[in-house]
Amino acid sequence: MNKSFHILSIIIIILAVVASGLGLFYKTGGESYDFANQYGDTVRIYGDGIYKNDSFFMAPIFRGTDFTVLFFVIPLLIYAFVKDRKHNTLKIRLFLTSVISFVLYYATSIAFGVKYNVLHLVYSALFACCFFAFLLGFSLVKDFRLSTKGNINTKGMKVFLFLCGLSLFVAWLPDIIVSWVNQRPLELIEIYTTQITYVLDMAIISPVIFICLYKLNKKDKLGIILLSIILTNLVLIGITVIFQTIFHHIAGVELSLAEMITKIGIFVLLAMFGLFYQIKLYRNI
Repeated sequence: MNKSFHILSIIIIILAVVASGLGLFYKTGGESYDFANQYGDTVRIYGDGIYKNDSFFMAPIFRGTDFTVLFFVIPLLIYAFVKDRKHNTLKIRLFLTSVISFVLYYATSIAFGVKYNVLHLVYSALFACCFFAFLLGFSLVKDFRLSTKGNINTKGMKVFLFLCGLSLFVAWLPDIIVSWVNQRPLELIEIYTTQITYVLDMAIISPVIFICLYKLNKKDKLGIILLSIILTNLVLIGITVIFQTIFHHIAGVELSLAEMITKIGIFVLLAMFGLFYQIKLYRNI
């Protein structure tokens, strides 16, 4: 299983470089243009590069994510992979699995959320490799005897995890409620059929956070494994939204103060606390 896990890790690194590198740097020289979507609204299309068929609002988000993956996540993957090959310790295996879980989140987002383009098979392969590597890594970590020096599940940690699980609904649920009240599609649905981020965050990530909190209270080692995965994703998502905002600014996309607070500020703040608890966790394993 170790060999399979490492082979999948290498393939993930290669595919992630291709997907993020081309998404960030590939240009077609096209111009943005207006398009009438399926809801009768006029949407501005990006018109250039890999994301030429995506909206002018979403394309910079995808490119900001690509930047984070290429210059932050992949170096972390390579580091964790090399260390895991040499030492095969619980901390490194847990960290490598946690970083792969973020790449799985990234792969799911682009495989299901980006308009069809020439990298579709790359997205699909990356999603498949991340999915199976994550399952392998998770099962391998569970084989270790996992314990901590002190009490990780402090009152502060409990409050933090509760707020993390709640914040994902605070960030996205109001958009859905407003669409119901106005009897209109989501404000930023644009040319898409759904918002994949809403689905992943509210249907999967938030429940996992509350499951983690429950398992930590039961002193189950599954809670520690989930905690590492959650904290790693929080930190990397915090970095991601910063660069998504920068790419938005470069493209000339303006965000309201409410959007800056609920969709950016919250995640950056959670990332800062997440980094603190991540360091504390790994020091005490």
